[in-house]
Amino acid sequence: MSEQTREQGTSRARRVVVVGAGMAGVQTAVALREQGFQGTVTLIGAEPHQPYDRPPLSKAVLLGKAEGSAFDVDFEALGIELRLGREVLGVRPGEHELDTEAGPVPYDVLVLATGAEPIRLPGAEGVPGVHLLRTLDDAERLRPVLARQHDIVVVGAGWIGAEFATAAREAGCAVTVVEAADRPLAGALPPEVAAPMASWYADSGAVLRTHARVERVEPGAVVLDDGSRLPAGAVVVGIGARPATAWLAGSGIELGAQGEVVADEHLRTCVPDVYAVGDCASFPSRRYGERLLVHHWDNALQGPRTVAANIIGETPAVYDPVPYFWSEQFGRFVQYAGHHGAADRTLWRGDPAGPAWTVCWLKQDRLVALLAVGRPRDLAQGRRLIEAGTPMRPDALADPARPLKDATA
Repeated sequence: MSEQTREQGTSRARRVVVVGAGMAGVQTAVALREQGFQGTVTLIGAEPHQPYDRPPLSKAVLLGKAEGSAFDVDFEALGIELRLGREVLGVRPGEHELDTEAGPVPYDVLVLATGAEPIRLPGAEGVPGVHLLRTLDDAERLRPVLARQHDIVVVGAGWIGAEFATAAREAGCAVTVVEAADRPLAGALPPEVAAPMASWYADSGAVLRTHARVERVEPGAVVLDDGSRLPAGAVVVGIGARPATAWLAGSGIELGAQGEVVADEHLRTCVPDVYAVGDCASFPSRRYGERLLVHHWDNALQGPRTVAANIIGETPAVYDPVPYFWSEQFGRFVQYAGHHGAADRTLWRGDPAGPAWTVCWLKQDRLVALLAVGRPRDLAQGRRLIEAGTPMRPDALADPARPLKDATA
């Protein structure tokens, strides 16, 4: 890109305002500077804390092994203006203005990076001892609960429920996890893949109750719809999250079926000069032939580079990653890459009753996704094979002693 073109690009976007000070928002601001943007960059966050990373909240911060997880970013040196503790109320794209508690904020380019917010358990609001785990304040409220070794009921056996249950058992708490579905991770993985994970709870000393719906929460107890009454010094709700986009109502910015911002392949919204990235946005994937809404850390890390490139550059950059995430639960390191929705074949590498195994999903002999438990080499090699679209030999792929890279056709 010529210097003149670069200058024209930055002059068209003199003021970039990023809403959301989580991973996606921070990385967008940083990427703009790394890629040479010379204009004003303002980062607005609803929480008063210095911007921080979320994964440690369910691990080191929760267990008191770390006081916080602030990003190691020198915002002042990068010329990034922070406006923290500021609620955003709405946006008026026609006027290129953002409405906040402290008044309107003008922008030339706006980036929506507000992430997702936890779904609350109906009827549990205001009941003492009911907790969510999404923010630093949530983790700090839960830390003394674990330290007192309360009986804890976790509602939801998804990723966050399993991670919290892991930390609570490590802290010495008695833990019961209740899940309305017939298995853990019912919304994320097929039944045959999630089924082996149910035994992990018992192995750790936690109780997993499936087909269990919460009728109501009372101080000191959770009552299930079958009449069971579970003692609960604390209740932690982990039943999913939804994009934090309610504030966009009436803005003209298109929202999808799950409330997410509908972005195009360049992460642009339907209105001029507004981008969306991270947990709050879906994007069309050519690789998978469908629109993806990815609520995971890696998406919030990778997407901002595309947004920054599109704000600065003349040639639009396309965002079409191989989704990736990981989870540490019950002494196991679980990693997933890709998207298995359209797969037509499933292959296992290793015994799911053992400590290390991998599931591979193929479509027409090409690897489209894999889940690796305790097999990080499978994940690393598989992710590259998915990106390349390399044809595989299923018989070789199913041999756990053979490296994935040696199972290509």
